[in-house]
Amino acid sequence: MRKYQIVFLILGSLCLGLALISGFVAVMSEFVYADQAGASFFATAVVSGFLGGVLFLFGQDAEPAIDYRGAVALTAGAWIGLPLLAAIPFAGAAAGLGWTDAVFESVSGITTTGSTVMTGLDTAPPSILLWRAFLQWVGGIGIIGISIAILPFLRVGGMQLFQMESSSQSRDRVIARPGQLAASIVLLYLGLTVACIAGYLATGMSGFDAATHAMTTVSTGGYSTSDSSMGNFSAGAQWVAIVFMLAGALPFLAYVRFFSQLDSRRLGAYEEILTFFAIVAVFTLILVLSQTGLDLEGEDRVRLALFSTTALITTTGYAAGDYQLWGPLAITGAFVLTFLGGCAGSTAGGFKTFRILIVLKSIRKALNQASMPNSVVRAHHAGRQLTEEDIASVALFGGLFVGTFAVAAILLSAMGLDPVSALTASATAIANVGPGLGEVIGPAGNFIPLPDAAKWLLCGVMLMGRLELVVILLLFTPRFWVH
Repeated sequence: MRKYQIVFLILGSLCLGLALISGFVAVMSEFVYADQAGASFFATAVVSGFLGGVLFLFGQDAEPAIDYRGAVALTAGAWIGLPLLAAIPFAGAAAGLGWTDAVFESVSGITTTGSTVMTGLDTAPPSILLWRAFLQWVGGIGIIGISIAILPFLRVGGMQLFQMESSSQSRDRVIARPGQLAASIVLLYLGLTVACIAGYLATGMSGFDAATHAMTTVSTGGYSTSDSSMGNFSAGAQWVAIVFMLAGALPFLAYVRFFSQLDSRRLGAYEEILTFFAIVAVFTLILVLSQTGLDLEGEDRVRLALFSTTALITTTGYAAGDYQLWGPLAITGAFVLTFLGGCAGSTAGGFKTFRILIVLKSIRKALNQASMPNSVVRAHHAGRQLTEEDIASVALFGGLFVGTFAVAAILLSAMGLDPVSALTASATAIANVGPGLGEVIGPAGNFIPLPDAAKWLLCGVMLMGRLELVVILLLFTPRFWVH
């Protein structure tokens, strides 16, 4: 038990942090918005604070080190436990959701998926909308944290390729100390959020809408204050969203390196970033071409196509229009984009661009080896040679990713969902995107009509997708817990 004290200490600190945020929203609800939702947030603060205090006491005198099992327990405990606490305000009188819907909304928020079971957002209590935004904003910084500190350590899905960059022992380290790295990333995250708020304000958004949308844009979460999502705001606001959705989907270590070294060549040299923007450009062109016959001006065509591409590939999930009305090419392109995702070490979900690159390089290596059997063929990524373990790790992740998607889609079909809803609900959950396709859960739809069993299943899949699958699966592997 003693070796898990550090886990209790950190989980207790996270619960106390949630208590502070919910207490702040409670004060805003009572004294600023007067929207009758304060009691639910005070209850959340009390429950989270009590649980956090108990865990903190259990974690006293913990050694400042964590092993493999502790890292898995911490990651899974935080991402499963905190959404349950954060669901309390959604189950309160102001939001009026049942417990299943409350947990779904909370899990979707913290994992920055953005799928929602709430309607009437335009007239919803401001404190509930602020809470949704806070959940995604906090979830976004948490995702960056586990992507840099935990997943490389656990060697999940090829993330070990980034372990040297995040390690203080590396000769090629970004900065000298891990604490300094964490502080730099938090400041960058705050800076992007403030810049995004300023951008939205400049386009005519109210202060409340600008702040809440900035939090859900930089975190690539996608919760909005309107049922029409970003379609309720100006073209200028949509351009601002495009810029900051892309910013949130880039690797935050690249930002740290760029600003710490003040060398613009280092940022442009990243193969993953260039590939990511190339994919964005190709799919934007595909969506522009799919708009043939629509009554849209040139700027509208490009903006809506780029916005939809960006919202999907960054897994933000905002909607500025229903791209399902653009025809089969747009629908197919949107479905493919659902899986791709952003860069490693960003707030975006999905398969991730670096894994796409490794798959392509592995294929090229295999073909070259087959063409010249007696030669030694090597593949490189991020300045290092790819090992067989690296390639196998990405292949394993790919198999789990596709397998989880397929099993979830089959189970959703068994629960009564139509094929399009089942396939795209599974895809959007595993990739943490938000909207699916079809009349029910498409960009103009909502997840309310789904049966409760489907919502619980999707909660599990969202968590699996956000924690890169292996972390959750390890919890159910008896050998993992054998000392």
